[in-house]
Amino acid sequence: MIQVLYQASQAGVKMDLLVRGICCLRPRLPGASENITVTSIVGRFLEHSRVCYFRNGGSPECYLGSADLMPRNLDRRVETLFPVEDPALIDRLRHEILDTYLRDNVKARIVQPDGTYERVRPTPGEALTNSQEWFITRPTPSV
Repeated sequence: MIQVLYQASQAGVKMDLLVRGICCLRPRLPGASENITVTSIVGRFLEHSRVCYFRNGGSPECYLGSADLMPRNLDRRVETLFPVEDPALIDRLRHEILDTYLRDNVKARIVQPDGTYERVRPTPGEALTNSQEWFITRPTPSV
């Protein structure tokens, strides 16, 4: 999977990967992964979303899955990945879930090209965003 992501990056595909912990992919390597950023968020709970969102040339596609891209899940388990077809749900997943994770400046770490992790620090005056706490404390939306 890492090789496929590198190939996509080399073809010009820009990617923001959200991972819970360790990531073997090396982002922002010239000639290999310069179009990939990796954000790791580990909060008080170990659960995390498994959302795949693709801009798809202006026709967004979104998939939800039961597993991440670990070899054990790809090779030795029965897992599922299914499309989200309702445009309103795709929009919510993008703007309420993924954008909240990408705004996290409390628990987020950015993976560096050498594999080290650098903590995201809020800019002066920027509100603190802890994505997992936000998800826990926000009111349940009506469906």
